[in-house]
Amino acid sequence: MIAKQLAQTLKLPWMEGGTETIQGPLKGGALGAGGGNITLGTIISRAMDFVFIFAGVGLFLMLLSGGFTFLTSAGDTKKLEQGKGRLTNALLGFVIIFAAFWLVQAAGIIFGLDVKNFQ
Repeated sequence: MIAKQLAQTLKLPWMEGGTETIQGPLKGGALGAGGGNITLGTIISRAMDFVFIFAGVGLFLMLLSGGFTFLTSAGDTKKLEQGKGRLTNALLGFVIIFAAFWLVQAAGIIFGLDVKNFQ
């Protein structure tokens, strides 16, 4: 029974009828897209939800850090510039991630690809 749970495609010569092919959980199981195999596209599609969550948390932390450095500079021009740079980089990173998301969506519409709709 354990061999049936761990194997993806396995031929065992001692099983019924000489040889039997065993399909594992990743072949046609609940993990595959539409009951099929897990592909690189499926993994990336599922990971994108987490990428946007981490990007949002990172944006928040960078804005918080840059704002704190900016406000506590107390006239120190070096700390003031460091805070401005951190805020600028955080907003630029947000724009890049936002643009990448919409470019993928637009490419899916233009080329008729089945692009996952992130909600």
